[in-house]
Amino acid sequence: MTSRLSRKAAPIAVALAAVTTALTVQQPAHAAADRIRLGSASDVSRTSWNGPAFTMNGSGGVVPASMARAVDDIRGGTGSLDVVVLAGSAPTSGSKTPECDTIMTLAGVNSCTTWTLTTAGDAGNSQVNTDVRNAEFVYFAGGDQCRYAAWKGTALEASVESVVAKGGGSGGGSAGHHINSPVVYDACNGSVTSTEALANPYDRSITFTTGMFEWPNYGGVINDSHFVTRDRMGRTMAFVARAVKDGLTPGGAAWGVGVEEGGSLFIDRDGTATQYGKDAYVVLGDHQPEQAVDRKPLTYSGFKIWRLTPASTFDFKNRPTCGYYLRSVTNGVPDPDLYTGTPLTDCTPPNGSTLAESEPNDTRGTADDATVLTSPGSVTGNMKSTTDSDYFKVSLNTGQTLSANCAVPSAYDADLYLLDSAGSTLERSVNDGAGTDEALSLTRTASGTGTYYIDVEAYSGSGTAQYTCTLTKS
Repeated sequence: MTSRLSRKAAPIAVALAAVTTALTVQQPAHAAADRIRLGSASDVSRTSWNGPAFTMNGSGGVVPASMARAVDDIRGGTGSLDVVVLAGSAPTSGSKTPECDTIMTLAGVNSCTTWTLTTAGDAGNSQVNTDVRNAEFVYFAGGDQCRYAAWKGTALEASVESVVAKGGGSGGGSAGHHINSPVVYDACNGSVTSTEALANPYDRSITFTTGMFEWPNYGGVINDSHFVTRDRMGRTMAFVARAVKDGLTPGGAAWGVGVEEGGSLFIDRDGTATQYGKDAYVVLGDHQPEQAVDRKPLTYSGFKIWRLTPASTFDFKNRPTCGYYLRSVTNGVPDPDLYTGTPLTDCTPPNGSTLAESEPNDTRGTADDATVLTSPGSVTGNMKSTTDSDYFKVSLNTGQTLSANCAVPSAYDADLYLLDSAGSTLERSVNDGAGTDEALSLTRTASGTGTYYIDVEAYSGSGTAQYTCTLTKS
C-alpha cells in the first residue's frame, strides 16, 4: 500500500489556519484511485440544504456562471459547501484538478476534492464514498461515460444519490453530462456520428445504460454534448426514436437534451432550467417512428425542437406544449436547418390567462408554475381535503409589487400565504369564515429577480367548488 505525499510541506499551525489554501491530502491508495483536495481540510456540517440543483454542460469544463448559481441555490445564499469532482482518468497535461481550480474561485465553496477513479472497483473505495456523502455537489468530469456507467448499482451510485436527496446537487460536462440523464448513451461500443446513427438507429455503437440516476423533474431524457460543433442533432434524433421504439422512457415519449460546447443548462429544484453560455436544444419524440429497425435508415416525422439561447428557460416539471419548431428524418436524411427554426406557436399567455392547479402541488417542490402568466392573471383550484395546500410559483423583479386577491367559495374556509424561496412566510391573509375572501401584497426591495410561492391552504371544510386568485404585478 502506498500514499500520496503533499507537494510542499508546511508547519501544522500554518496549514490549520490557511483553510482556503490548496492541500494535497495523504490518502491510502485503493487500486488506482487518486485523491487531491483543495480548500479546507474539514467538511461543512449543516442540517439542511436548499437544493437539489443540477448543471448539464456541453463540454467538460465547469461553466462558472451556472456553477455559481448551483452553489448559491444549494446553500440558500448563506454559508459554504463542499464539492467532489469524479474523473475516470487524469488530465494528460496541465493541472491535475482543472474543475476544482475553477470551482474554488466561486463564493460559498469550502472545499473541492478531485477523485480519479480508473477501475470499476474504485466505486467501492470507502474514502471516496465518505467524501461524496459529505459533499453537497458532485461534478462528473469529461472523459468516457462508459466508465461512469460501470458504477451503476455500486456504493458510489448510492452515495451520489444521497447528495441530491439531502438537497445538494449533481452535474458534469461532456461524459459527465451524459451520465446525468436517466437514459445514458454510454458509448461502450465506441462513438457514433449523426450520419451513422440516422443510417441505422440500431448501429452496434448505439448502446444505452438505464436505471442509474433519475433526477427530479428530469424523467425520460437522453443527454448529448458538443452538440452543434460536432453536429449531433441527427444522432440525438436517432437516440430519441430508439428510446420511444424500445420503451426506454415512460409514456411513449422521449426527450433529447443537447448542449453546445461552452454552454450549461442549470436546473433548479422546481424543474426550471436556465441556459448559460451557449445554446442548448430540447428534442421531443412523442410518437412511434415510421421506421426504426436494424440495418435500415431512420424515418421519423415531426420531432419537436426547442432552441434554448442564453438566459432562456425551459420548465422540465410542466413541460411546454408550445414554442417548438418541427424537423423530420426520411430514410436517414434529415430536414435542412436542424439548429434553427421558427416556433409554430407562441408560449406567451394572453392577458387575463388562467392557470388551473395540477395535483400534486402540495409543496414548494411540486408547485404549479404561475411565472408564465402575464398580469393580471389568475390561478384556480379547490380544497380537496381539510388538509389540502395548493402551491403556485411566482417571480418578482426589484421594485415590483405582487397583489393576490382570492375569491373563496362558501363550501370551505381557506387561508392565503406568500412564502419566499426558502419557505418562510412573508405575508398572510387568514380571515375567518367559510366563503370569506383573502388578499395580500408584497413589494420586492432586494436586487434582481426573486422566486416566491403563493400557498392556498384549507382551514376548515373541503369540496370541489373552485377558488380563484387574481395575481397582479405593478
